[in-house]
Amino acid sequence: MLDLLTRAEPEGVEMLYDRYAGLAYTLAFRVLNDAGTAEDVVQEAFLSIWRRASTYRSDRGSLRTWVCSIVHHRALDRLRGRSGRDRQDVALEHAPIEATSISDTWDRVAVELERDEIRAALGDLSVEQRETIELAYFGGYSQTEISDLMRVPLGTVKGRTRLALRKLRGVLEYRVAEGMA
Repeated sequence: MLDLLTRAEPEGVEMLYDRYAGLAYTLAFRVLNDAGTAEDVVQEAFLSIWRRASTYRSDRGSLRTWVCSIVHHRALDRLRGRSGRDRQDVALEHAPIEATSISDTWDRVAVELERDEIRAALGDLSVEQRETIELAYFGGYSQTEISDLMRVPLGTVKGRTRLALRKLRGVLEYRVAEGMA
């Protein structure tokens, strides 16, 4: 698939879309809370992926992570382009995974297990760290906006984010290693 993508073959992006469209839609919907806009963002993201496939570097992360990163950034760009904040935040557990088009049962199981792992890892964070991560990643807020919302200095937000991400990485790496043993 990667070889087809780097040669800008339509079949490569087609295979990538079949594998990750459901996940991409769920992520976009979680950030935007609007089905139509989420669909538009996913379409734009996959078009961008097709055009920029040669920029993917496996040493920087998995293909899945790269796709999610592009979708997430596109969704945030769209969100910030809105006038005001007219979205309504949706809890992670209410994201419409059933509405996605993941056709492979094993992919669906993997997504569910991964979501459970992430929820558990988020539960290990302090309340302040978890709220900071949720506002930034799932809410689409900038660190400055989080500082205003939580009424704490910007440096505190940056510190909480750094510590939370470090802790999440450690917990998730441990759980993955434990699961492989």
